[in-house]
Amino acid sequence: MRIRVARPDDAPAVVALRAVVFPYLVRGVESTQKMIAEPIPGRGWTAFVAEVDAKIVGWVTAQRNPSTSTPDFGDINLLHVHPQHRRRGIGTALLTTATGHLAPMGVRRLRTFAQPEALPFARRHGFEPSRELRFSALDLIPAPALPDPPPGVRLRPLADMDPHLLYEADVASAVDEPGDVPVDAMSYESWRYDVWENLGLDRTASTAAEVDGVVAAFSVVKRDGDRMWSDYTCSVPAYRGRGLARLAKTAALHRAAANGARIAYTSNDEANAPMLAINARLGYRPVAAEWSCLAELT
Repeated sequence: MRIRVARPDDAPAVVALRAVVFPYLVRGVESTQKMIAEPIPGRGWTAFVAEVDAKIVGWVTAQRNPSTSTPDFGDINLLHVHPQHRRRGIGTALLTTATGHLAPMGVRRLRTFAQPEALPFARRHGFEPSRELRFSALDLIPAPALPDPPPGVRLRPLADMDPHLLYEADVASAVDEPGDVPVDAMSYESWRYDVWENLGLDRTASTAAEVDGVVAAFSVVKRDGDRMWSDYTCSVPAYRGRGLARLAKTAALHRAAANGARIAYTSNDEANAPMLAINARLGYRPVAAEWSCLAELT
């Protein structure tokens, strides 16, 4: 077994591995290649793979968190090992390597995510569970009916939108997003990289709800073949309570289904009652759970 820095040509094997461990996550080969080949500057982002007999059996990413003002906060994401290769020290080696990458950057607080059965592993390495996340799925056959917007509301595909206006709506919506740290320092450059320039973004299906020409809510769709990921749905606080987030998300699901999507996945913090209620009304069913886990890096 060896750990090494990921290369762009690892993407097909990484996506295949992710499909085994996290079948409810959606990221295609092209977007994974770009993520490895062109990481955004300033985050210290990198990825590592674990190989056994030249076959990729593990993966992890590490970066300084780009969206919070909380100092010295870093993320170790998607640490996973193929089920046939677990309990051999591979997960520990990946975690140690990722931690060693972040430490010289001044990161002192770490967050990672663990499936319930992996919580003992997380605790053994100094992480404590913090927040529970729910992953849900929705069959898109049949697709949700396309809703009629109320008077004064216009539904528009993101392909027709000014990305900076979407960014501003996202920043306004994120002020009370539940999480381990506040989402209060997201730059436009970072947002463009994660959202607007993501190769998996379906700008035709992703939908915004405008009120008198102002972006009030929008729902982001990322695609990989006939699978889609509701990356997030946001609603500007001044326009909440009017059903606009549900309207935008329903329209996005309908448009994605009309273009060949057959199943939709999403995730939510268990404390995000409004979004969980929207998903329940749309017919989403829970398929998995994860916990965010926090640790101090000494």
